[in-house]
Amino acid sequence: MADKKIAIDHDSIRDLAKLLDETGLTEIEIEQGGLRLRVARQLPPSFAALAPAMLHPSAPTTTPTTAVPITTPVAVLEPSRHPGVVPSPMVGTAYRSSEPGAKPFVEVGSQVKAGDTLLIIEAMKTMNQIPAPKPGTVTQILFDDAQPVEFGEPLMIIE
Repeated sequence: MADKKIAIDHDSIRDLAKLLDETGLTEIEIEQGGLRLRVARQLPPSFAALAPAMLHPSAPTTTPTTAVPITTPVAVLEPSRHPGVVPSPMVGTAYRSSEPGAKPFVEVGSQVKAGDTLLIIEAMKTMNQIPAPKPGTVTQILFDDAQPVEFGEPLMIIE
């Protein structure tokens, strides 16, 4: 079987990379005429920890009044590797409450029991309740209400 030479369109790659920057996405994949092109960016661990705050400008921020040098190393754990991560079990749209304007199922600091509803993911016109996999305290909520989510995407951290 002869190897088939495929011409790489460098302009398309540059356009996709530019789209990654403009949208804040970490990966884009397209397929045309049997040719699949995937452009992905690997974030360094220190930036990955800051990315949710940068992508969610409505999150509260604080400005320190004095600079304090950090003398001990701080361990930054990517949310997907955290032992208390709650990953998305499906592709869909994640909602923090049962209907617009309703009280969210959980907030940061909420105590949950295994089986408590954390959020709802709408997939194919079906509302799927996502239960807490274990008891604990919700320490991070990693998505915005009505945000599309991917399979395996970290949604919350329960400690």
